[in-house]
Amino acid sequence: MGFDCLSQSKGLLSSYKPTCKEGRISVPLYSRNKFWPKLKFSSLISSGMKNGLFGANKVIIEPISEAHLRTYFVGFDSDDNGNRYYRWEPLVNLLQNVIPEFAFAHHVAINKLNAVERVREAARAIYKIKEFDDARLIYENGGFIADDDETKKAKKKLERGEFGELILHLLLRDYCETVPLLSKIFFKDSFGSAVHGFDAVHIEPQTKTLWLGESKLYINGKKGIKSLIEDIKGHFNMDYLHDEFSIVTRKVESDQTNIIKDRDYWIDLMDKNTKLDDLFKSVKIPLLCTYTSKNFSKYDDENLQEFICDYQEEVQNLKQYFDDNCKPSRTDLDIILLLFPVKCKNELVFRMHKKLYSLQNI
Repeated sequence: MGFDCLSQSKGLLSSYKPTCKEGRISVPLYSRNKFWPKLKFSSLISSGMKNGLFGANKVIIEPISEAHLRTYFVGFDSDDNGNRYYRWEPLVNLLQNVIPEFAFAHHVAINKLNAVERVREAARAIYKIKEFDDARLIYENGGFIADDDETKKAKKKLERGEFGELILHLLLRDYCETVPLLSKIFFKDSFGSAVHGFDAVHIEPQTKTLWLGESKLYINGKKGIKSLIEDIKGHFNMDYLHDEFSIVTRKVESDQTNIIKDRDYWIDLMDKNTKLDDLFKSVKIPLLCTYTSKNFSKYDDENLQEFICDYQEEVQNLKQYFDDNCKPSRTDLDIILLLFPVKCKNELVFRMHKKLYSLQNI
């Protein structure tokens, strides 16, 4: 199935064929912006990657890792005939491996003996959530969820079935070395109870840092950034945080596994009487925007100098847009923007639903 990956309206373009004929150029790396460091992706891949829990570094490259900006991408490979292709299959397989922990966190034991059963249970738990099943049906029937949905409320509900939270979970686990504090899918499936609104609630035990994440999966990266900015305005205020922490705390207190280290510390940190000034000293806010980038249809080699130049210019422009427009009332928010351009957001979601739905019957 081929998607018109850059279109903002619903529909398919079965004849869509990316052009990947750009050649190498002789201009210096990153010459388009002298303020950015002259780093080669190849050196970062070999020396700067972490071997995380899921081995994401085999598939997802993290070329930029700074205090307030991290960027990612999936590159290309060659088949037996020398044809270049985007590495969809390794990416989907990687995300598949994350699904059991994403769905269950530490609440359900996962080991080699029950791994297949846990994958099946996780897939079934996810599709018990109406938004996931609704999104699956849309993609299965040849449609997709456009950035500009007619009703904003309906759009937000359907977004929950588009795997943005799953991608955020993976990036936090493998590149930020966090641990999920709880799984809202587990509590929703097991107890039918209300779940927290954050897309990720993770902890970093060594630094005693609470990570409160939001994610967006969009065709247009700038629109995804705009939606993240709205989340910052709506979610990081006293009333919202107190309501959400009350839900999270009840879930953590009811957890009988005792796997989370220093559980009482995290419960105390989220206490309604904790000063927000003190709370935000221990909070990081990762904001993930996964979006369609034309660079992965324009090129077929991530080591081309022109690809590197265009990639960095693209993520820099999005970061600048975020900085220019994100003006939260609080100045003590430690925000990290995560940018993950992919070849086609719609195809990624379609492939994930196709894979995940089939896993219910393995």
